Amino acid sequence: MKITLFVPCFVDTFYPQTAMKMVEVFEKLGHTVDFKPELTCCGQPAFNAGYWNESRKVAAKVLDSLKDAEVVVIASGSCGAMLKVFYPELFKDTPRAAEANTLAEKTWEFSQFVVDKLGITDLGGKFPHKVTFHDGCHGLRELGISEAPRKLMANVEGLELVEMSEAKTCCGFGGLFSMKHASIATAMGEVKCDSACATGAEYIISNDGSCLMHVQGLLDRQKRPVKCLHLVEVLTANES
Repeated sequence: MKITLFVPCFVDTFYPQTAMKMVEVFEKLGHTVDFKPELTCCGQPAFNAGYWNESRKVAAKVLDSLKDAEVVVIASGSCGAMLKVFYPELFKDTPRAAEANTLAEKTWEFSQFVVDKLGITDLGGKFPHKVTFHDGCHGLRELGISEAPRKLMANVEGLELVEMSEAKTCCGFGGLFSMKHASIATAMGEVKCDSACATGAEYIISNDGSCLMHVQGLLDRQKRPVKCLHLVEVLTANES
């Protein structure tokens, strides 16, 4: 099929390798990958802040760009939830409600798409390290994603998954939340870091890079050696 990628702005700016690895995965599986360079933000910051009119202006560009897409895949539970769950709410009772609903129906988060839509659980990765997994709030609570990333990791050669006690606890990022309530966000993030480090894992894996950006910043400030990686980078690794 023809897969259109939606690359979140923070991925484009800080973690372009995540998007490139998605392209690698889908092309290896025989699919055609499309990307709309005019796409930038999904409008979530304004939406979360209560500025829905401003958010619609940004989101309308997304509707325009993706109206002809066969399927849309996002390497972010957060932005995925925005398109799939909150766009229908944002455009409810507006002339573009039907378009928002149509886009929501064909939008997928990466791991859920690979496992539940394509029926694939083994991408042939080799990553001989001990890891722990962080469930991002939007992916877990809005999209219901929990098993898909774990099924994929279970087939990565050499990978040892050790679940942390706070796997499903918010890391404190929450986009605007971490800016408006920095001290609370930091405290929540420190709980996540302590829980992850207690497992003895070398890496914290997640399917949401925005959470990892927050957690990695805290780990670096604490001078802890644990590193954060997006799930797709682990699935495409080929370490001996």
